[in-house]
Amino acid sequence: MATEREIPVTPVKKVGQAAGPILTSDRDGNIAIVTLNRPERRNALSLELMQELIRALEVIGKDRDLRVVILAAAGKVFSSGHDLSEMVGRDVNEYREIFDVCTELMEKIQSIPQPVIAQVQGVATAAGCQLVAACDLAVASEEARFATPGVKIGLFCTTPMVALSRAVGRKRALEMLLTGEMVDAKTAAEWGLVNRVVPAAALANEARKLAERIAEASLLVVAIGKQAYYTQIDLNQPKAYAYAKEVMTMNSLDADAQEGISAFLEKRPPCWTGK
Repeated sequence: MATEREIPVTPVKKVGQAAGPILTSDRDGNIAIVTLNRPERRNALSLELMQELIRALEVIGKDRDLRVVILAAAGKVFSSGHDLSEMVGRDVNEYREIFDVCTELMEKIQSIPQPVIAQVQGVATAAGCQLVAACDLAVASEEARFATPGVKIGLFCTTPMVALSRAVGRKRALEMLLTGEMVDAKTAAEWGLVNRVVPAAALANEARKLAERIAEASLLVVAIGKQAYYTQIDLNQPKAYAYAKEVMTMNSLDADAQEGISAFLEKRPPCWTGK
């Protein structure tokens, strides 16, 4: 019998087309597991890797059998950020493409219907830190550390700043951005960059447990809620309430809302239709 921390793992199957060697995209039941696979380059976000990750998320986003995504990384480093070998001697259009694709990736994470959980086993710096901040949720190992050190090499972490400041707030984001110093996992949790910190040996199971709890809900309802969250977060309060009450009104008409309320009143498990 499995303990609370030991979650049985079913054999994985490929999601959509086979991914290249720099990215793997697998499934465990209704959970997608996407893994950055450039450990020899500290999982640096090359243009190719970012494009593959966007494509993988697009495939997952269209698969209604998948309820949650876990974004993991191979090796000791979660991601060191942009591949600096691609950042030397380029023209303005080439630099613009890199940051356009990076922005598309961060927005794709938040636009697909499934929640995305970052499973952070090690260091996440610059755009790697941005990647964690852009994910809907994050579980980190005690060994994880975070930084936006661009200021130290003359390239301020301006695009990472967007996701970071929305996760940890102004003063803490500016401290990370202006000093470039590492923040340990405990501090990252206190600041809101990650949801929880667990021992390294428990990381995969804790991320899986969180994913499975989310996967118990209707994907339709979760998708409505995720979209509504990101739409209202930057609105002023009156506009946020005006938007949210309309979304909740329409959500109330959905079959899954009626089923969930009825199941609660009748003290039985709900049977989601996803319609």
